[in-house]
Amino acid sequence: MGEFFDAAFGFPTALFSFSLLVVAGYWTLVLLGGPGVDFLGAGTDADTGAGAGAGDGSAAEDGDGLVAERLAMLGLGGVPATVVLSLLIAIAWFVSLAASALTGGVAPRILGMGAALVLAWLGTRLAVLPLRRVFQDQVAASLRDFVGLPCVIRTGRVGPDFGQAEVTASDGSSAIVQVRQPAMDVPVAGTAADGTGLTAGSTALIFDFDPDGRFFWVMPHDTASDLARRPAH
Repeated sequence: MGEFFDAAFGFPTALFSFSLLVVAGYWTLVLLGGPGVDFLGAGTDADTGAGAGAGDGSAAEDGDGLVAERLAMLGLGGVPATVVLSLLIAIAWFVSLAASALTGGVAPRILGMGAALVLAWLGTRLAVLPLRRVFQDQVAASLRDFVGLPCVIRTGRVGPDFGQAEVTASDGSSAIVQVRQPAMDVPVAGTAADGTGLTAGSTALIFDFDPDGRFFWVMPHDTASDLARRPAH
């Protein structure tokens, strides 16, 4: 047992051991009903086109999105960053521990740390492949809840290849989502003069979700505005 602790808290495994303790503490809190799995950003914003609403933005969320973006650049996107980081740390710790137990001296252990990082990346990437489909299916299912809701256009125009809107869910939370308007509904002049063009501030209705493109189809919709102006009886 003493040899185990010497290896676990000796160089370089100690670098991963303390991180592993943080990971263990985090997942303990999750099991007890604490922070959600996407505490560091789900890493799915880039894939789904959905993000936090303007009222929810913060520097911390920007940092979380940056973590997810960096992981995606390493081929580890599409899965919550907390899951990816947990796998990376756990695999790196195990490989580093094995290398420390089998080798002696500073130089071999430094090489073992490098090998631990490489193997952790490879192992995590293999684990992410099946997990990515699971999480993306969950995200797509939750995004379908927006179908049938009104939204407010936040870009200068909406076309078959461009557009963003803010939508408010039934629980009061808001999100910025990617939206598209069918080409046949887009006015040639690109204006809202004929009532079919969608510009910033326009109210639109989400009528469908494209799971492949990860965007919503919208059409002009003034019902929400009319109801807001209608006097109560």
